[in-house]
Amino acid sequence: MEYSYAYLILLLPFLSFLLLGLFGMKMKKPVAGLIGTFVVGTLFALSLYTAYEYFFVIGRDAATGLYPTVTPFNFTWLDFGKAPLFGTQLLFKIGFRLTPISVMMLVVITTVSFMVHIYSFGYMSNLDEHYHRVGYQKGFQRFYAFLSLFTMSMLGLVVATNLFQMYLFWELVGICSYLLIGFYYPKHAAVHASKKAFIVTRFADLFFLIGILFYSFYVGTFNYDLGVMPDLTRRLAGASWVIPAALFLMFIGGAGKSAMFPLHIWLPDAMEGPTPVSALIHAATMVVAGVYQVASLFPIYIKFGAITQLHWIAWIAAFTAFYAAVVACCQSDIKRGLAFSTISQIGYMLVALGVCFSLDNGTGGLGYMASMFHLFTHAMFKALLFLCSGSIIVIIGSNFKEYMGGLHKYMPITNICFLIGCLAISGIPPFSGFFSKDEIIDACGQIPGWQGVFFKWWMVMVAGLTAFYMFRLYYVIFWGQSYYELDPEHRRKPAEAPMIMEIPLIILSAISCVAGFIPFGHFISANGLSFDIPLQHGDFLPALPSLCAGLIGIAAATIMYAPKKNPIPVMLEKKFPRFHRAALNRFYIDNAWQFFCHKIVFGLFSIPIAWFDRHIVDGTFNFAGWSTQAAGESIRPWQSGDVRSYASWFLTGTVALTIILLCIFY
Repeated sequence: MEYSYAYLILLLPFLSFLLLGLFGMKMKKPVAGLIGTFVVGTLFALSLYTAYEYFFVIGRDAATGLYPTVTPFNFTWLDFGKAPLFGTQLLFKIGFRLTPISVMMLVVITTVSFMVHIYSFGYMSNLDEHYHRVGYQKGFQRFYAFLSLFTMSMLGLVVATNLFQMYLFWELVGICSYLLIGFYYPKHAAVHASKKAFIVTRFADLFFLIGILFYSFYVGTFNYDLGVMPDLTRRLAGASWVIPAALFLMFIGGAGKSAMFPLHIWLPDAMEGPTPVSALIHAATMVVAGVYQVASLFPIYIKFGAITQLHWIAWIAAFTAFYAAVVACCQSDIKRGLAFSTISQIGYMLVALGVCFSLDNGTGGLGYMASMFHLFTHAMFKALLFLCSGSIIVIIGSNFKEYMGGLHKYMPITNICFLIGCLAISGIPPFSGFFSKDEIIDACGQIPGWQGVFFKWWMVMVAGLTAFYMFRLYYVIFWGQSYYELDPEHRRKPAEAPMIMEIPLIILSAISCVAGFIPFGHFISANGLSFDIPLQHGDFLPALPSLCAGLIGIAAATIMYAPKKNPIPVMLEKKFPRFHRAALNRFYIDNAWQFFCHKIVFGLFSIPIAWFDRHIVDGTFNFAGWSTQAAGESIRPWQSGDVRSYASWFLTGTVALTIILLCIFY
């Protein structure tokens, strides 16, 4: 199979972006939306076909038992000349590479993007008092143009054949995030959030770029696939002393994209963007770019002495998962609660990669498969949860829990779909999160010594917190005291969201129910060989601790938040006011960054540099301009046009010059 159509996977969304961006305002809004949706639907079909061809038609190599790396095209764009260390041509190529994880990401991106495109027809519309569509929001065409550009950028990132191409699309993804977060640009909070996301991720991306430069300078290539370039192993061995540092620098870039502590501060504020954007970018695709980056470079981490760096990643991710889970327990904004949930779950994925120490599936490499499995399942149920929250926001008109409660009677479909998402993320069987999350916890136990025990029970505790804050959110929204019923005469009665918004919820719910039964280990593993996931064959013993923790979390949330009136939450807030206030304010990490930027960076560096630039640099050039102008003004009277004046100056100068020469030589 030559995959001759592969270029269409990148070309079609780009053409959609150009068409909608240049001519969208001249189209009717539904037409623009249909164009964007049709293109992404085509991409979805192509991705499913590609996955079928790759995994089932081509299949594994009979000799090695591995899925091949397929490169349908890979053309040279830039030639950087001779690489310093190896003296070879350093080329920047743009291509299309298919591996097991890139094929999986194609399916994830196009599935969620297709659901979001359909959903946006309802979310981005204006509704009357009966929740019927009466028109579309301003900028509807622009919204679909940006979605197309983002889809293209994310697809280009996951099929990149080299690090430089990955970085190119990496930055395009960041630009799209900035545009979509700030979509409601008249809203000051949205503009502020978009700038914050752009600055924080650009800061992290600088380290990614430095890591790429280190890697390419000493290795002599941007390629990173050990199976494609025959002499890459030799080159990496020759530069093994710099590889761990280069990889960790690249991870910092991934930590910014994936909102790892302390670079997580942009993601909760990014919820100011439209909810479909939150579902697509900030729950399912862009935020897992860091996970995908580490997974792509995973063989290099293992084979070239960067296992210590992997363990550092595990420690950072484990702390991030716990921190985000604690903060999520106190949020009143449902989208920000889900945002912190996303941060915590991405922490799970990176912990799974970080605890690996070999390529053996049974010993030390299970985390690789578990991480990719959780990436897949999380994308589905977290997109589901965000889209459910969007349906609630459309009907209620607010993100805050104070305006909700008792919605299970008025929004039954959304209620069931949200419950499925909560059960999946809590790791309750038979939903998808049970299989992927518990494989991560099982992988943590593979590290020998106290670290394995610590990581395992730490993530079990995080699993319990996850179940608690998700069901807290569920009960606050759908049960408890109804905001509408407190004053039905003066408040709008809730109702189910339009059907166009319910269809994606039902599809994603179905996927979240069955995705856990996919034999994921047969397709993706650390060494590429097929193996069976124990949980899928009835071996539930390793999952018992996290399952018990999840059930305890659900029980605690049920006791505290299911009743219409329960004094326990209020009592706890009064009992621990400082802790509650700190958790509600994200433990003041944002304030710490503000202090660091304004007092230290601006005060010690930016302000002195600005003063030097304003007074010294600008002063020098201003003086040069002033002196030139002053000199011109001084000699301008000499240009009078009077011949007699010119003759007198000539004669005077001649006499003066003659006298000077006589004095010098005589």
